[in-house]
Parts: sequence; structure tokens; C-alpha cells
Amino acid sequence: MSPGWWIERGPNGGYVAAVVLRALGTAVEDPIRTPRSFTVHYLAAPAAGPVQIDVQTERTGRMLTFVSGRMHQDGRLIATAQAAFAPPLPGVEFCDLQPPEALPPEAIEPMVPMAGAPMIPLRERYELRWAVGSPPFSGAPQAVAGGWIRLRPDEGIRSADHLLIAALTDAWMPPVFSRVDVPMAVPTVDLTIHFRSPIPPEEGAWYLAVFRSQMAIDGFVEEDGEVWSADGRLLAHSRQLAVLLPRPG
Repeated sequence: MSPGWWIERGPNGGYVAAVVLRALGTAVEDPIRTPRSFTVHYLAAPAAGPVQIDVQTERTGRMLTFVSGRMHQDGRLIATAQAAFAPPLPGVEFCDLQPPEALPPEAIEPMVPMAGAPMIPLRERYELRWAVGSPPFSGAPQAVAGGWIRLRPDEGIRSADHLLIAALTDAWMPPVFSRVDVPMAVPTVDLTIHFRSPIPPEEGAWYLAVFRSQMAIDGFVEEDGEVWSADGRLLAHSRQLAVLLPRPG
């Protein structure tokens, strides 16, 4: 676990998801079978340093391969995960969803940290252009947030793949921040990702991500996400449940 992907209390959940998904993918021998469904439960926050991921192929059938994994660090169980891999299959195809309306990234100023915001290393990994929803902590009537996102060019040359898209599903600030007027902590309990379209192996591409929360109760809030390609193809759906905690002081 690299501290360069830290948020306030540990590594970002999308980064952990990408690390686990990479390990699960090593158990799938057929390269045509790509991840279709992937769920991670976050049991504890890991510390910086090495982790061990034990991978188990649960079943390989004619169409699907099911794989599970368990991440350990220093004797502690950190995360559990399950994924389903499959090749493209023939069938009916449609998509009624549309990407959110947004100016192109070149027409939007880069996001900068708010005054007095804590130092978060994750912000140095991505370039962000806010394009959807109200500003954080503005007390807006809806919890919606999103915009354009990509790895910073100084992160080096990296082709897009399922690992990057998995990381992006938890790389934006929580949309509930737009709904509240005071800072909150929002640690993730679980994250599920459905990969919906082939991911072109582009380098330096922008992605349009939008996230929504519609209910907060008993200290928990859900978050639904979409990650779109710049040409308007839905690459991934995500849903996570998170704890909603007021920050002390």
C-alpha cells in the first residue's frame, strides 16, 4: 500500500479496489474473459507497506469465471472481494442512459484544494475539472457531484484498463459533500462495480464521472456512480455504501 494514494485515514478505496482486482485477474487464464462484476468489502484500513492477497477460483464455466480474494496485512484481514469474469456474449444491446451535460475539460479550470483543506496525497494523483453539481459544503438540495478526471501526466504513461476505471469509481469527492454544509468523513463499507463497455487502451484520456447520493439514514449513505468515456460510452456503473461521520471539532 503506497502512501501516495492516501486520503485522511488510509488508502483511497478505489486504489485498494484496483490492487485487489489486479490480483483476482491473475487467476483468470483466458484473456478474453474480462471483469464484469466486482465487489469489495473494506474490513479495516491498511497501513503503508506490503499486503498479501489470497486468490481463489470458485468456478470456471462455459461463460463465466468466478474469483474471490482476501487481503491480509500483518495478520489482519483488510478486505474481501468477489469478481465475475466473462467474454463478450451475443444478445440484445441497448443503453437508455446519457452522460451528464458538461463543458469539455479544456474549457474548465483545474480544481484546486479549498482553503484550509487537509493535505490529501490522492489529490496529487489525478487532474480534476468540476463540471456537475454544486460545490462541496454548500448545503445544496441534491447530493450530486462530478466532472472530468484523468491521471496526472506526471504519473507516467499508462494505458487505460479495468484497474484504472475501478480506481476512478471512488476517486471523486463524495457527492454528499454538496448536500451538507460542514465537513464530514465518509469511509466506504463496500464498493460494487459493473463494467459495461470495452475500455480502449488510451493514454492520458479524460473520463466524465458523476456520483449521486439519494438517502442518508442511521449514519449510512449510498453513492451511485457512472464513469463515461469522452465519446459518450458508459464504461462502468458503481454503487457503494459508506458511513457518514461528523468530523470532531
